[in-house]
Amino acid sequence: MNTKKTILLVDDEVSIQKLAAMTLESEGYQVVVAGNGLEAMEALKTVKPDVIVLDLNMPKMGGVEFYQRICNVAGKPMYPVLVLTARANMEQLFRSFNIAGFMAKPFEIDDLLKEIKTIIDASQNIAAARKYFGARKVCLIEDDPKAMKEIGTAFVGGGFLVDPVISGLEGIERVFNTVPDLVLVKLNLADLSGDLVILKLKMMAKRKV
Repeated sequence: MNTKKTILLVDDEVSIQKLAAMTLESEGYQVVVAGNGLEAMEALKTVKPDVIVLDLNMPKMGGVEFYQRICNVAGKPMYPVLVLTARANMEQLFRSFNIAGFMAKPFEIDDLLKEIKTIIDASQNIAAARKYFGARKVCLIEDDPKAMKEIGTAFVGGGFLVDPVISGLEGIERVFNTVPDLVLVKLNLADLSGDLVILKLKMMAKRKV
C-alpha cells in the first residue's frame, strides 16, 4: 500500500489485540488499539481510522454504546465499522444498522485481513464515485442477512451507497424519506409482499408529482 491505512482495533481480549495488531502491521497498516469503548473514544480525538474493528462485549463501555456514540444524527457511523463478536445471533441486528462488516468469533486472521481489505476497497470506490458522479444510493429491502451481505457488497464494490432495510414497511418509509437512486426489493418479504411494497411506492411517487 502506498499510503498507510489506519485501523482502530477495539477489543478487550489481549490475545486478539496482539495477534491482530501484529498481523495488520505486517501487512502495512497502522494499528491503534483500545481495550474498551472509552479508550476508543479517546483515541478518536487524535486519529481518523479507515476501519474500526469493534468487539461488542467489553468492560466500561461496550461495543453497542460506542457504536451509538460515533453515529451522526442520521444514525450512520462516522467511520466504517467491522463488528466482531462471539454472539453470532447479533448479526441480523447489526445488519439493520450501518455497519460495513460482521465476523463471528472465533475467526481466522486471514479472513479478518480479507474483510478489512474489502471494506477499505469499498470505501475508496464510494469516494471515487462521489467525486466523479455524485453519491448514488441504493435502498436494499431484504430480510435475509446472507443475501443482504452478498447483494450489498456487490453494490458497494460498484461505488454505490447501500441503505439496508429488513422489512417492507420500514422500506416504504425509508424510500419516501430518503429518495434513493435505486430501490431493490425482495418479493417474498416476511412482513409484506415485495409487489405490494412496489405498488405502494409507485402510488406515493404519483402523489409527490
